[in-house]
Amino acid sequence: MSTALAASPAPAPAGAQPKGFRPDVEGLRAIAVLTVMWYHARLPGLSGGFAGVDIFFVISGFLITGQLVREVEREGRVSLPRFYARRAKRLFPAAATVLVTTAILTSTLLSRVDREDFGGDIMAAAAYVVNWRLASRSVDYLAEDVGASPVQHFWSLAVEEQFYIVWPLLIVLLAFVIRRGHIATRPGLALGLAAITIPSLAWSIHLTATAPARAYFVTTTRLWELGVGALVAVGVPVWQRLRPAYGSALAWGGLALLTVGLFLQSTSTPWPGSAALVPTVGAGLVILGGFTAGPEGPARFLGTRWPVAIGALSYSLYLWHWPLVVIADHLTDRSRLWAAVAVAFSAIPAWATHKYIENPVRYHPRVSASAKVALLVGLACSLLGVAAGAATYAAARVGGVKVAASGADVQGAKDLLERAKNPSTLNDPALGITPDPLKAVDDVPKAHLDECQATIDAVEVKTCEYGDLTSPTRVAVVGDSKMLQWMPALEPIATRNRWHLVLYIKSTCAYADVVFDQDGKDYTSCRLWGEEVHKRLVADPPALMITSSLRPWAWVNGQRNEAELAAGYVRWWKDLQAPVIAIADNPYPGKEVYSCVAEHPKTYMDACSVPSGPGRGTPSMAAAVEQVKTARLVSMNDLVCPGDRCWPVIGNVLVYRSGSHITATYVASLTDMLEARLLRAAEELGITD
Repeated sequence: MSTALAASPAPAPAGAQPKGFRPDVEGLRAIAVLTVMWYHARLPGLSGGFAGVDIFFVISGFLITGQLVREVEREGRVSLPRFYARRAKRLFPAAATVLVTTAILTSTLLSRVDREDFGGDIMAAAAYVVNWRLASRSVDYLAEDVGASPVQHFWSLAVEEQFYIVWPLLIVLLAFVIRRGHIATRPGLALGLAAITIPSLAWSIHLTATAPARAYFVTTTRLWELGVGALVAVGVPVWQRLRPAYGSALAWGGLALLTVGLFLQSTSTPWPGSAALVPTVGAGLVILGGFTAGPEGPARFLGTRWPVAIGALSYSLYLWHWPLVVIADHLTDRSRLWAAVAVAFSAIPAWATHKYIENPVRYHPRVSASAKVALLVGLACSLLGVAAGAATYAAARVGGVKVAASGADVQGAKDLLERAKNPSTLNDPALGITPDPLKAVDDVPKAHLDECQATIDAVEVKTCEYGDLTSPTRVAVVGDSKMLQWMPALEPIATRNRWHLVLYIKSTCAYADVVFDQDGKDYTSCRLWGEEVHKRLVADPPALMITSSLRPWAWVNGQRNEAELAAGYVRWWKDLQAPVIAIADNPYPGKEVYSCVAEHPKTYMDACSVPSGPGRGTPSMAAAVEQVKTARLVSMNDLVCPGDRCWPVIGNVLVYRSGSHITATYVASLTDMLEARLLRAAEELGITD
């Protein structure tokens, strides 16, 4: 998106408009950037303001393809060095300025964990691959605690930079084929570009339906939007022959279409997919019709002074507003007022960057005269951004908590049995702690690395098997990530007791005959997944089912209902015709413990301990156990949060990782205690082998 903000020919320093300048397109960019900024300020009204990104993609595809096609027609070829030099000198200096400033703000105002996460993001943004990093994070439940990145908006810039690498090469290839085949230039280019655009649209629709979080960021689902603008550019000779009345009708119709989308579409709309056709087709029609619409078209206000001025400033506005919103959110706990203030304030650094960095570098005589110099300037700016991100990443380690050396004698929960001390004293500072708080979210069960947990969007049931795979004693392990967290202890327990574990795990999805909610909507994929799991387990009952979940309530007619969740557990547990052991949900600390420990390397035991509690998912499971004779509740909470406190570190082991999940290292230290309690419950249920 950002490059679309910058891609059109802007006024030269002397003030003369360059040949081919379209003030209505500049005004369209103003609409796009203002809607994005309004949306990010969390102001009411424009629920679809995020679609400004899609408008920018169309503008960028139109402008860049138009430049390339005209060069092919004029010179019979495309100068790739000259093309890339124009992009580098125009875009990279401002981007580097924002990245360096963001790195400084992140290093001074945000937590150590944020510095490490966002330092990596800044490096990826400077290298124009951050969209792929964000796509991976969006489908990784381990990243659930990572807040919005201050350079998250660079994902669209990354998409366009990747487009800029591939598109000229594609135009060059098509031009060669067209010359060899004696094909008319523009019809040939149109066919070639359509062959890229249409499959990309189809893929976007498919991936949006199957993996929407990933589909939002990846280049392949966005290429078609740039392709729409490219096809408009290729068809210019046709559009220029339209009657003014037709051009005006098309342009006004396009503006009406994208306006409807901005007001009626929302975050609940699957995106990008087919829904993104609304703003992209709308933007394309505004540009297409504008060739002949004249003063009777939208140019009568899009091409006036203020929209054109905002359009010229749109690249810098886009670059600056989002980091300031993120910083404001961290400092004010996501206050809407301060988000709006941050967006408004961004106009000041945006104007200064445009006036004192963008234009001076872009129009410097040496930079303008030499493609080599321009490319070197762009490379230097990118390397500066990478260095700023690396420095931010490294800053997270300065003065941090001591991490236990490999092989250090850390005891974890074993210390609770071996020493009669207050847990707050059960740490030897000389040993350090493990896992590293900055890497705590990666301290996960092997089963997670084996991709045994179905994602939120997944419906298909995937199973994983552990323990003694030859044993006839099949134990079903069913639930969400709070069940999966016990695998570092369950796996050795299963091996020692000749249990054949079969895992049925899905993110935030409890095994119960109810509907849950996800972001205020029916969690349909959980329901479908659960029904299939239940069908399999009823058809072939296991010797034992072990389950757990963080879910505290069911979703009934748009309302939360704890009693209905307990009833849903009861219905399926009784249906199962197999004994059930429910592991109590561990207490929820109410803060990111690992981040707190990283921030308080000397005082973390006092600063990061919190009162204990039953765990959010425990009451409903406990109520269900009371109603099912063949069910038992096993709780480890007295060993996770001994006494009335949840201590951040026990036996030199960090207890919590993301959210209320327990680190794999601490769970492993609970193996013997969990085994004793499970076997006691199994014996009560009549399971002796």
